[in-house]
Amino acid sequence: MPPTEPDSSRSLLGKGDDGRRFLSGTFGEINGLTSSPPPGAPAFLPTREHRRFTEFADTVRTHRYIGLCWGPPGVGKTLSARHYAGATEWEQWQRDLGEDRDPGPIPEQVLQARTALWTPTVTASPRQIDQALPRACQQISYAIDYHRHGRVDPFVHPDSRSSGLTELLIIDEADRLKTTGLEQVRDYYDRHTLGVILIGMPGIDKRLGRYPQLYSRVGFAHEYRQLTPEELTAILARRWHTDGLAGEDDEFTRTVAIATIARITGGNFRLVDRLLTQIKRILEINQLETVTPEVVEAARDALLIGH
Repeated sequence: MPPTEPDSSRSLLGKGDDGRRFLSGTFGEINGLTSSPPPGAPAFLPTREHRRFTEFADTVRTHRYIGLCWGPPGVGKTLSARHYAGATEWEQWQRDLGEDRDPGPIPEQVLQARTALWTPTVTASPRQIDQALPRACQQISYAIDYHRHGRVDPFVHPDSRSSGLTELLIIDEADRLKTTGLEQVRDYYDRHTLGVILIGMPGIDKRLGRYPQLYSRVGFAHEYRQLTPEELTAILARRWHTDGLAGEDDEFTRTVAIATIARITGGNFRLVDRLLTQIKRILEINQLETVTPEVVEAARDALLIGH
């Protein structure tokens, strides 16, 4: 395949460089930006548990305590944290900025929440954590400075120099942090005036109980529960039309299909998305227009569902 001519104003390749070294070298990602969300991703639906999480996060942010949030996988903890912090809009804004496009104003949700969201890698070293914590918080502080003054100059506007404009730091997948990492979080919290939320699996509260210096700073705890059957049924009824599942089914067939989905998923938000995706796939393959309990069961058989 003949090489394409690079855009010299943006390309990393110099004259006579065809980029072949990227095929064999040990290079990491060029930037730290996340990939774009898939097209047609379902819109975020605020649930009762999300509203409880929002109240919990507002309290931690206001009082500048450490908060613990735990719950089983797939119930929506990460979705709630991302929605609260405006992470999707922030990542899209950064992508546009990195591609030399006019990103527009700072997303309003980012300005309102003043919340940094950070997820440690599985093998995060102490040095990486030391760099990642201030970087995540300072990015938000710098964004607020940019919104206020049209420029980012931490020597003129020193509040953002030490993450002073960031009010809350949410650490997702906090179970990955080892003893040293948890101590680094406590140290960072002690040296800054901001709230911190640690999100993890059930049992993280008991694990942190073994670290009294950190545990004594925990002011609030929140258990993220699964959806109730009534709320899950209401959400499925809304998704029925937005996901294009409303064909020529009658009211009884739709009610039975929704009840079957609610029984299979047991209130697990992530499992609902996976099951609905499989249902759409089966409808398309078999050229069906009606979601029946048999279609739902066939979609269930195509998934690995743990209980």
